[in-house]
Amino acid sequence: MRAVLLAASLSLLLTPAFAARGAPVETPPPNAPDQQPAFPGQTRAPAMQSAVELQTEVVAEGLVHPWGMAFLPEGGMLVTERPGRLRLITADGTVSEPIAGVPEVDARGQGGLLDVALDPGFAENRRLYLSYAEPREHGRNGTAVARATLSADGSRLSEVQPIFRQQPDWDSTRHFGSRVIPDGEGHLFITLGERSLPEPRQQAQSLESELGKVVRINRDGSSPDDNPFVGRDDARPTIWSYGHRNIQGAALHPDSGALWTIEHGPRGGDELNRPAAGHNYGWPVITYGEDYSGAPIGEGITQHEGMEQPIYYWDPVIAPGGMTFYTGNRFAKWQGNLLIASLSPGGVVRLALDGERVSGEERLLEELGRVRDVARGPDGALWVLTDQRDGRLIRVTPESS
Repeated sequence: MRAVLLAASLSLLLTPAFAARGAPVETPPPNAPDQQPAFPGQTRAPAMQSAVELQTEVVAEGLVHPWGMAFLPEGGMLVTERPGRLRLITADGTVSEPIAGVPEVDARGQGGLLDVALDPGFAENRRLYLSYAEPREHGRNGTAVARATLSADGSRLSEVQPIFRQQPDWDSTRHFGSRVIPDGEGHLFITLGERSLPEPRQQAQSLESELGKVVRINRDGSSPDDNPFVGRDDARPTIWSYGHRNIQGAALHPDSGALWTIEHGPRGGDELNRPAAGHNYGWPVITYGEDYSGAPIGEGITQHEGMEQPIYYWDPVIAPGGMTFYTGNRFAKWQGNLLIASLSPGGVVRLALDGERVSGEERLLEELGRVRDVARGPDGALWVLTDQRDGRLIRVTPESS
């Protein structure tokens, strides 16, 4: 069933005078009030407003904790559900039966079937990639990525082959990361969480572990020769960058092709980064925000030699999901803007960028609640997945369209 709802953007509640003063979207005090940004504009950028009302159309509903989506060249899309189901949703909102052949998943906690990404040559080879929490021995698990071929009728997967298995595995149900980003040059970027618990989180700083990393692999699962730590006995050849907490959003910049990511901080400290080869992004040695107990993380420092600063951070958090750079034609003034799914407070966060600096922030569609993923569709519309037991696929356009 399709339902059309009109939703005025939250930003319309902000008067032009408010935006002109440069006041930020966030006005409550941060969780860690003594922490200061490393440079101007690193947090609480000026509020901006789109001056457009948004039309939201529920295309499909009844999805159980949907997590990732991928648009098919023939129309429609694939959507993952965390309990371990992959669905095909047609343009008219028809939701298929579960696609056969999906690998077994560990769906406890934050695990399950997570991202789906199409191979750049999908129109010819029907190949796709799935990330998921893979069950392993003795109740342990880890993030894995499998390559598979989708049948012509979209009903089943064949040639299912795991091409990446995060090491070491752990007895944890949290922080799987799991975004999969093909770079168009024969590689896949995979974002990996540090499994949350006090012991494994320290491995985000270890080059002998894939916890808390961005890894880069070839499409057959091998390590590219130009990865930064290839040839070192004390490092895994898959590692691209390290010192991450739990990256659940990633996208390639439309102009530079560089990978940008967004990761969950603790209580405060969500980060926007551009992970560079071989660089250290600090977790858990440096971070903004604080532990959920109210205690500092480690020594409570936010800067350290040899560790990168985030492009932008949030305190309080936005609890980021997926992200995309907008390059469509429906929202002309959003060209090049970054759109980020928010689980809390919910909705979509829009960032205007000036190079690698954030120049403005807007909160949109908070009435949708927990948004897990956001993408620009082939039609230029914004598509979002809400993360609920009765999750929805929603198409967003300007009201005038």
